[in-house]
Amino acid sequence: MSEQTTYLELSEDGGGSAHKFYEVVRSGTRVTVTYGRIGTPGQTKTTDFSTLQKAEAAAAKKVGEKLRKGYAPAVRGVRQRRPVTRRAVTSSRSTARQAPVLWRFASGSTAFGIFVDDERCWVGNQRGDVFTITHGGAVTGRFRLPDGVKCIVADDFWIYAGCDDGKVYDLSGKVPRVAYEISADVDIYWLDIDDAVLGVSDRGGRMTAIDHEDEFQWARDVDGDSAWMVRCDADAVYHGHSRGVARYDTADGRPRWQTKVEGNVLFGWQEEKTVYAGTGRGRVYRLAKDDGVVEAVYRCDAAVFSCATAPGGRYVFAGDNCSSVYCFDQGGERLWKLGTGCGSALSMQFIDDRLYIVTTDGALACIDAGEQAIRAAQEGTVPEPVDVKAAASLTTVEHTLTLETASADDGGIVVECYQDGSRLRVRVTSPGYDPGWRVQFPKDIRAAGARYLVEGVRVSERGGFYRAYGDIKRLP
Repeated sequence: MSEQTTYLELSEDGGGSAHKFYEVVRSGTRVTVTYGRIGTPGQTKTTDFSTLQKAEAAAAKKVGEKLRKGYAPAVRGVRQRRPVTRRAVTSSRSTARQAPVLWRFASGSTAFGIFVDDERCWVGNQRGDVFTITHGGAVTGRFRLPDGVKCIVADDFWIYAGCDDGKVYDLSGKVPRVAYEISADVDIYWLDIDDAVLGVSDRGGRMTAIDHEDEFQWARDVDGDSAWMVRCDADAVYHGHSRGVARYDTADGRPRWQTKVEGNVLFGWQEEKTVYAGTGRGRVYRLAKDDGVVEAVYRCDAAVFSCATAPGGRYVFAGDNCSSVYCFDQGGERLWKLGTGCGSALSMQFIDDRLYIVTTDGALACIDAGEQAIRAAQEGTVPEPVDVKAAASLTTVEHTLTLETASADDGGIVVECYQDGSRLRVRVTSPGYDPGWRVQFPKDIRAAGARYLVEGVRVSERGGFYRAYGDIKRLP
C-alpha cells in the first residue's frame, strides 16, 4: 500500500508568532490529518476516499492550503514545546477574624483569572475552565479552553482569557476564538489590553506590545526579571518586575520613568491617574502615572498576591499569602484585615460594596465589604456562606474551528478574508464601511477568500481599523 507523509510547521517572527504543526499522511485511499501546538499530541482526523486519485487530491489540497498560510516543511521534534511557568504560590491559613463571605464557588483548580462587570463574574482556573456567575451566585456558563487560564481581562465589549498555551481567547461570542498567539519563546506571566493593543509581561522581565492584527510592535528588556505586572491604558503600558515599576509609551515603547519599590512586584492595578503595585515585601505602592512618584504606601503583614481599588482609589484592597484580605483608606491607613476562609486571593476586584476574589483553593468568593457587614465581622459575626454549585446540566462550550453557516439575509455585517503577502487579513464588504480598513478578527478561523457574517463591527478608539464582535458565521 502506497504511503506519503508531509509534515509542516508554522513559525512566524515577532511577539505575536505561532508555533504549530500540521501533518498529512496519505496511506492508500485514507488521509489522516494531525495538527496542534508543537510539543503536544494534537488532534487527528481521518477520512477515507473511494479512489487513490481522490485521496491524493485531497491530501495535496490540505497541504497547499497550509503552505499558502505560511506553513513550511520541517523535521518533527526539532522545535520544543513553549515554556510555561506555573506560578509558585505558598498559602497559609489566616489568623484574622473571618470575612463576611456571602457565597463561594469551587472552580476545581487554583484560580488566577477574574473579571466582574455589572452583569456577572468571570473566573478562570489552572485547568482551563472559565465560569460565568451572577452577582447573586448562580452559575450561568462554562467555557473549556485548551490550557490553564493565567488571567482574564476586559477591553470595552470584549473579554479575553490569556492561557498557558500562549493563546489569548476572545470569550465575547458564543464560542471561544483565538485573538492573539504569543511567540513560543515567551514564558508569559501576565497580560493586559487596551483598545486591542496587547501588553505581555514574561519570566525574563521583558515587556512586549502586540497590535490588533496580532503583530509585534515593540519590546523592552529591563535589568529585572519575573514581570508579573502589566497594566495598559490609551497612552502607556505600566510594567512591574523584580526591580520596580516602569512606564512605556503605548505607541513606540519609549521609556518614561522607572521607580524602584521595596520587594519584587507581584500584582498591579490602575486608576485613571495612578497605578498600584503589590510586592513580595507586603507593600502596595500607589504611583502617579505622569512621573512615577510614590504617592502612598499601604502596609500588609505578608507578601501581597493581589490588589484592587474602589472607584477613584477611595479604598485600596489587598490580598496576602496568608489568606487575609485588607482594606485601606486612600491615604494609607489600614481600616481592616480579615481572613478569606478559602485560600489566598490571587486576583480581586471591587464593585458595588462587594469584593470578589479568586484564590489558591480555586474558589471565587464574594465578600460583603459594606461598612455594616465589616463591623459585624470584626466583632465575630458573619453570615454562613452559600456554597454555589454548577448544575449538572450546564453545557460546556469548548474552543472549536467549526462555524455555523448563514446567509447574508440573516442580518449582520459581511466581512471577507484575503491574502496579503504571508498574512491573512479581513475587511468589511457591507456598504457604509471603509474597505481599506482592516478588521480585528479571530485568527484560528481565517481562510483566504472566505466570507463571514458577524454580529457587528466597531471603530477602534484609536481609529484606523474595525473590531468584530459577537457571534460569527460562515457564508457560502
